[in-house]
Amino acid sequence: MRTDELIELADLNYAESLREMTRRSGGAVLDEGGVLLVAGGHALPVLINAAMRLDPRVAPAEVLQRARRFFAPRQRGFSVIERAHRDADLRAACVDAGLAELGSAPGMALQQRLPDAPPPAGVSVRRVATPIDAAGFAAVMDDAYQSLGMPAGVAAAQIGRLDALHAPHIVALLADVDGAPAAGAMTIVTHGVAGVYWVGTTSRARGRGLAELCTRAAGNAGFDQGARIAALQASPMGEPVYRRMGYLEVTRYPTLVQFEPPAAA
Repeated sequence: MRTDELIELADLNYAESLREMTRRSGGAVLDEGGVLLVAGGHALPVLINAAMRLDPRVAPAEVLQRARRFFAPRQRGFSVIERAHRDADLRAACVDAGLAELGSAPGMALQQRLPDAPPPAGVSVRRVATPIDAAGFAAVMDDAYQSLGMPAGVAAAQIGRLDALHAPHIVALLADVDGAPAAGAMTIVTHGVAGVYWVGTTSRARGRGLAELCTRAAGNAGFDQGARIAALQASPMGEPVYRRMGYLEVTRYPTLVQFEPPAAA
């Protein structure tokens, strides 16, 4: 598959996954006129509350104006998720408007199912299937993502419900160490893409290859559902793991954040 095709599919899955996770967290989605706006289950402005321009013909000033109108009454800051392959003008406008640059996640893709990997001794991998499993998955992510600066409680608000983690096209996996949840990953399959999200390992369980184990299992679950590719947006901690697995960088997704709620119009 050509790189431009990989990027287009990855974009489609990323946008649809934002919609899915927001709706399933009880949040709000506004998707019209080429701009996607999502207000998630928590007020964190970084990625949980976000704007993504889907039509590059929409002027950057209009994207920011729509985002401010959407988030002002909710009293929330927000992120603008940009696509490096088509949003250079939007990034420049966000910088000029004073939004803070908060990383540029590699968009990575994998074009084939990987061989299944047996878990190490004392580790088992299972699908999230009950409300208790969902709470355990959220607790793992709550611990894991604090290393990246995410406040406690965000994961529970955003993905702590079974219907956020279990559906015909959504598979979340937990790795248990000696019977206790220690790592996990999930896939949301749309547009023929196994989008891999919420990969994490608790601080106590790191160094055992559990993130790779769960990422492999999640991607393979998507391929087994008919996905043509797997795609993800890598954190600094995850990027070397995914490269080792065979994921290739195809683009970048810079994130610019307005931390304070916009002033009411």
